[in-house]
Amino acid sequence: MYIKTFSSFSVDDIQKAREFYSKVLGLDIATPMGQLELTLSGGNTVFIYAKPDHTPATYTVLNFVVDDLDKVVDRLALRGVTFEQYNIPPYIKTNEKGIADQGTQRMAWFKDPAGNILGLLQDKSVRY
Repeated sequence: MYIKTFSSFSVDDIQKAREFYSKVLGLDIATPMGQLELTLSGGNTVFIYAKPDHTPATYTVLNFVVDDLDKVVDRLALRGVTFEQYNIPPYIKTNEKGIADQGTQRMAWFKDPAGNILGLLQDKSVRY
């Protein structure tokens, strides 16, 4: 019935998004119809399209599972990424680096140039 499934979200400036997702995050990008298609781990894709009246999502639109959260946070911070700070008891409390320890998971959030929220997740119960 379904041949392929993918997610999509909007940005206000496709060129800034292309630079961010390719250069800062290091993702493979195709540009169908002048928009962006990100190729993610496992062969999944995400379609990013320009929208003139774009409003940033107030929730996480894309999560990346990583094996060493501290290492990835440090590497992205060196590339200019600013990590979000949350203090929402009892749900989320980030440390000075922007990392929340949530039992078996550790997470950190940051925004793309359009203000969309992206997340990094490390499952402490899994050995990579």
